[in-house]
Amino acid sequence: MAHAAPAAPGRHHRQMAATRSADTGVLTRAVLLGLVYGVWAAFLNRQQGPVDAGNVFYGILCGVLFAGIMFALARVGPRMKREARAAAYGVFGGIAVGYLNSLTDHSILRSSWIGLITGVGVGVVAFYRYHNREP
Repeated sequence: MAHAAPAAPGRHHRQMAATRSADTGVLTRAVLLGLVYGVWAAFLNRQQGPVDAGNVFYGILCGVLFAGIMFALARVGPRMKREARAAAYGVFGGIAVGYLNSLTDHSILRSSWIGLITGVGVGVVAFYRYHNREP
């Protein structure tokens, strides 16, 4: 009847606390990276003109979208297969960098090319990391 023995006291509480602190770390990283992305997008959208409310709102919108997608990927990612998770991060990285590059008055082909290269690079690095660190 050893299988019917109750669990050690406090074990469930420790697991919940660890999950909560991990979520806080993921949220903090997503917010900080979203802030950097939003400031960068607002700076590129300004195009050497004065800072106005439109640029600030644009930066906030881009940062919130970036942080939200990154947080969602971090929450859903561990339930995905390694290959799909790496591909999701690669696609997200490629789109994010390609969009920032499109704000710099370069051609759409150059922005697509830079986004594709970045996406493939992020995907390969993410796959390597997940392949070597997960059981």
